[in-house]
Amino acid sequence: MNLWQQLLKRWQLRFRPNSLKGFLSFFLVGTLLSVSLAACSGTNSSNTPGETGGKKQKVEITLVSFAVTKAAHEAIIPKFVEKWQKEHNQTVEFKQSYGGSGSQTRAVVDGLPADIVHLALALDTQKIEKAGLIQPGWEKEFPNNSIVTKSVAALVTREGNPKGIKTWADLAKDNVKLITADPKTSGVARWNFLALWNSVIKTGGDEAKATEFVTKVYKNVPVLTKDAREATDAFFKQGQGDALINYENEIVLAADKGEKPNYILPDVNISIDNPIAILDKNVDKHDNREVVEAFVKYLFTPEAQKEFAKAGFRPVDETVAKTKEFAEKYPQIKTLSKVEELGGWDAIQKKFFNDGAIFDQIQAKNKR
Repeated sequence: MNLWQQLLKRWQLRFRPNSLKGFLSFFLVGTLLSVSLAACSGTNSSNTPGETGGKKQKVEITLVSFAVTKAAHEAIIPKFVEKWQKEHNQTVEFKQSYGGSGSQTRAVVDGLPADIVHLALALDTQKIEKAGLIQPGWEKEFPNNSIVTKSVAALVTREGNPKGIKTWADLAKDNVKLITADPKTSGVARWNFLALWNSVIKTGGDEAKATEFVTKVYKNVPVLTKDAREATDAFFKQGQGDALINYENEIVLAADKGEKPNYILPDVNISIDNPIAILDKNVDKHDNREVVEAFVKYLFTPEAQKEFAKAGFRPVDETVAKTKEFAEKYPQIKTLSKVEELGGWDAIQKKFFNDGAIFDQIQAKNKR
């Protein structure tokens, strides 16, 4: 650039126009040099609108998650935004969507432009992977096989527990009405179903006994809600049912909001593991991978895990889990099963939740 400036200055000093023709020549040559100088300057120092030094001033991230994580994410996101702004001088804006895990999965596959999915079960994340939006191997991209939150199934009763509900078996009594969500639309409802099934298998029953038991339980369900949050509202706000099966975290959150839930954590239970994943195809399109990856990594930090724990989720970070506050809040479960013991999600889906599988057969028997 300095060379162009020097040439223009020398030319101006050397050639002084003394006629109209000379002036026009001077003007045209000067203009040409000025335009060349401006073009050269633009090549090296101009920025795309909305960018500083080649860096976007604002980045948008779309987070799609299952309903009961909303309170936790709304506490965590501002902390990350502040941290990123301070460290990178860049604004991050989040678009958020919450709903039943199954419904959210279908929305993403159908075109909801999520950058991150935090879903109730790995089966839903695998469906998005099969749709070509997530690269295989996503489980290994982050700590703990990408399980960022976990919980157990809780059994909630009315004040004073008038129906005397103490175990899973009590839900099959003729005089008990149970509130739970629909496994066809809700991830937590699949976990609820598995908790009921597992309670028979782990106490010596066979699959015939498990099927008989679960059929009786679902006969006592007056209506299947769309997701876990609707189930909670039906029980607490609308007064439906004698008992509710839901995430422990939903019950803890209800207590924090002033409710006084009476609940039991059955000794035979299932570890409700919730994975997180980046939608590679969308992130590449949105050109926001650096920030997206940083946010997901942040969710595994003690700072974020404390917020999840405050919102009712059992911490996946052991240092947080062992603190006095959370060790007392989340008691150990005597017999805690994992989905791997039931064959993994592909086998579980085929056996229980596909069209015509065991859940549909149970509903048919109950004439639903």
